[in-house]
Formats: sequence, structure tokens, C-alpha cells
Amino acid sequence: MKTFLALVFLSFKFCNVFAEAPPQGQLSVEGKKLLGNGKPVALHGMSLFQSNFEEGIPFYDEQVVKALKCQWNSNVVRAAMGIDDGAEAYLQGPEPEKTQKGRVEKVIKAAIDAGIYVIVDWHTHNALNQEVKEKEFFEYIAKTYGKGNKNIIYELFNEPTGGDSDWPQLKVYQQKIVDAIRAIDPDNLILIGTPTWSQGVDTASKDKLTGKNICYALHFYAGSHKEDVRKKAKDALDNDTCVFVSEYGTVNYDGNGPVDENSTKEWWKFLDENNISYVNWAIENKDEGAAALKPGTQASQLGVDERLTPSGSLVKKHLLGQDNGVKCDGSSTGSTSPASTSPTSNGPK
Repeated sequence: MKTFLALVFLSFKFCNVFAEAPPQGQLSVEGKKLLGNGKPVALHGMSLFQSNFEEGIPFYDEQVVKALKCQWNSNVVRAAMGIDDGAEAYLQGPEPEKTQKGRVEKVIKAAIDAGIYVIVDWHTHNALNQEVKEKEFFEYIAKTYGKGNKNIIYELFNEPTGGDSDWPQLKVYQQKIVDAIRAIDPDNLILIGTPTWSQGVDTASKDKLTGKNICYALHFYAGSHKEDVRKKAKDALDNDTCVFVSEYGTVNYDGNGPVDENSTKEWWKFLDENNISYVNWAIENKDEGAAALKPGTQASQLGVDERLTPSGSLVKKHLLGQDNGVKCDGSSTGSTSPASTSPTSNGPK
């Protein structure tokens, strides 16, 4: 009986370790550099839409995470938990809280199982009055998934706006959340929201938080934000600050308008030259320019190129041309994979 129990324990331990192996290993930060197992890395992938909106809910699903890895060549997925905007948001009562947490946990488990990184995003514009609930949530995530898994990335404040953009207050608030996480999970990457829709990385870089393995979030929409926002990123880099683009769009700042392909490619060039990670908004079937999927697209259709919008097509093609370190069925996905040269990747039907 003891031998049997020992074998069961070893089997569980082996499977758990195997599932904990994201492509770049343990992430850390050294000055402005994001490192994976001690070497410079950049993450590239997709953000899900808000977890409480009908255009995003169907995609909080294991098959979506697997498709993003194996058919889109993503090494990271972002779970944008709806906090206070829209129906059934996390802060609207015990049942919505349970529902939203459950959706995010489903994505976390799928990402760990798939061996890619997952950004757990407190998706709000008004977090400064949410300290108790946010701390409680991230302590739970750190205890349940962060400690012992290299896949977890914590994003503390999606996009500070209005009064929440005051950096001294924003810094103090997020430092409390950082400290709560670090008491449980000493190593995994933490992303800090920056002033004015997470574009003020230059301001944050002059007065950084205390702690290790911290990057500062930069958000942009290529149709609206160009050299002026890149200048903010350059200033932050000059201040030896790790910048991480946890959300970007190929269209205008409001999520609408046509794809600005030239501006998007200019941004990609800048980000790649500076080894900055970037995650596209969003896996959703809403009728808007930023959506990667056409209205009515189902979770089982992420591999069907005919279901992609102009933005989704552009971003997927770009991801498939990268070496993001992910492997499916024993072979690498990306620039050397047959998937990158196939005109249509056949997803799960």
C-alpha cells in the first residue's frame, strides 16, 4: 500500500512539474530587461475580452487556450476579469464574484496545463477604492496557482483613469497589492498599471515601486497612439525600467475604426527592437474593429481563418511568424512550423 501511495504521489508530482513548464521558464526582471531562465525574452499573445461581457464569455475556455498556443503560436494569454463595469461584474455580489473568478481560474488551469503564461488582469479603470477585494483576490491566486507555478503573471490595475491616474496615490496603492502577493509568491512577474490609461510609463519610471520582478504596463491603440506614446516608452527604457505591453489594439483607442496596418507594424518594429512583450486586444466576437473574431464566431472556431476579422488576420499572421518557443504535438509552432505557411489553420471543429 505504501509503495502504491508513493507511486501515486510521484506521478502527481511529475505531472505537475511537467505542466509548470512555460516556454521561457521562470520570468524575472533585471533593470529594463525581462528574462526567462536568466536570458532576455519577450512574450507575445492574445488577451481575452472582459470576462463578464457576452462577446467574451464563450472564450474563457480550455480549447481556446490550446488553440491560441497551437494555432496562433501564442506563449501568453491574458484573462481580463471584469471588475466593476457591466452586468455580473466581480464586485457586484457573491454570485458574480464566484462566476468571474471561476472563468478566470478555468483559463489559468488551461494555461498551466498547456505550458504557456497567463496574465491575471484586474480589469478596471477605478481600482483605488477596491483594495480589500483586490488584495483578497490576488492572495487567493498566489496561494492557489502562483506558488510553485512559473506560468502566473499578475496585472494589478488595467488602466488607471481620472483621479486614479495620480502616480503617488497609484504607486502607494499598488505597492500594498505587490506586498500582499510577495508574502506568498516571491518570484512571479507583476505588472503595474501606469497613469492615464496605462500610458504614463515615463512618469512611473521616475519613481518606481519597491520589489523584484516588476514591469510597468503600457497600452496603446495603433490608430490613435503613435510616436508620442512611443516617446513615453523610450523615456522609461532610458530610466532602466521594464516595459510590458499588456494590451494593444490595431485600431483607434475606442476599439473601433479600420485597422491601421502601417502604424501597427511600426509599433511591432519598435517593440521587437527593444525586446518588449506585447499582447493584442482581443479574442472576442463583438462587432468592432479591435475584435479578432467576426460576430457569431464560436470558441471551437479559433483555428478557422475565415472567422477572423482584418485585425485578427493581421495579428495571427504576425504571431505565426515569430519564434515564441511553444511546441505542440512534439514540434515547434511559428516561423518554422507548417502552420505558418498554411493559408488556413484547421482548428477544432
